[in-house]
Amino acid sequence: MPAKSAATKVNLGDVAALAGVSAPTVSKVINGRDDVAEATRARVQDALAKLGYESPAQRRSKSAGPALVDLVFHGLDSSYSLQLMAGVVECAAEEGVEIVLSGFKPATFRTLDHEQWAKRLAESGRRGLIFVTSVVSAGQLESFRRRNVPVVVIDPLSPPGSGYVSIGATNWAGGKAATEHLIALGHRKIAFLGGPETVECSAARLHGYLAALRANNLTANPDYILPGRFNRESGVTGARQLLALDDPPTAIFAANDVIALGVLDEARRQGIRVPEQLSLVGFDGTDLTEQSVPRLTSVAQPLQEMGWAALRTVLRLAKGETLESNHVELATKLVVRDSTAQPAG
Repeated sequence: MPAKSAATKVNLGDVAALAGVSAPTVSKVINGRDDVAEATRARVQDALAKLGYESPAQRRSKSAGPALVDLVFHGLDSSYSLQLMAGVVECAAEEGVEIVLSGFKPATFRTLDHEQWAKRLAESGRRGLIFVTSVVSAGQLESFRRRNVPVVVIDPLSPPGSGYVSIGATNWAGGKAATEHLIALGHRKIAFLGGPETVECSAARLHGYLAALRANNLTANPDYILPGRFNRESGVTGARQLLALDDPPTAIFAANDVIALGVLDEARRQGIRVPEQLSLVGFDGTDLTEQSVPRLTSVAQPLQEMGWAALRTVLRLAKGETLESNHVELATKLVVRDSTAQPAG
């Protein structure tokens, strides 16, 4: 059954006929009720998408003004977040969409009533929701799926589960490129300062680092691999621990640019010159790389392009389009600046 034209509204009966269920069952699915079998819910949601069904609230929202998409951060205090937001906002301007910006601390986010949040978004006719570097559980995402609110997660801190859409970068390849750059300069004692061990992107960067060592017949020194947090203090404490070793590394690969800035702070405090005595590579390629002294060699993520991709994906989902893949990875690129050099001696 083809989708009806905009002039002919799709009703519950149309959806019910296509899905092979009753109209009350369709109503339950639209309203996020949990007393519907998963297989039935999936058929109804597929029919809703194929027919382009819009609830009365969504139609009122469209007639009242431009489409709205929510963009949710756990923090807006980083260059990383600002560059991602710039990409989303630029794409929104081109697509005629308005962005509603929200920020939550992780502890606050965990205690939110996601069912009520999803209900509120659905009733207000939101086209979708974009989470950035969030720990979003499959159960939380299910709340939005039941309300037919499309969700895309940018750079999820943990895998959101099958059936959910995410946008990221080639973290493994980036970690490998960073480490190979240091090896090519002549470094053999290369350390890795990571984020939390449970965070997917940090684990992928670590695996890329290990793959580069193996490919060059180098053995990973467990004393050189330290997990931490994606903040400056983690770089300070990690560098302090590494530089206190009897056989300290000559190079450090930091899992993000902010950690790398912490390494620079500690190296400066100890009177260690970068890159003459210690080479350093970051990850993300944020504006911080050009502002640091020395300028930071870093694996650049295409942050603005990731923002564009996320918004366009949400809008495709809102139209009921089928995606080629539920996970998109955009290519990273190593940008060599002033913080890496051949090892001393």
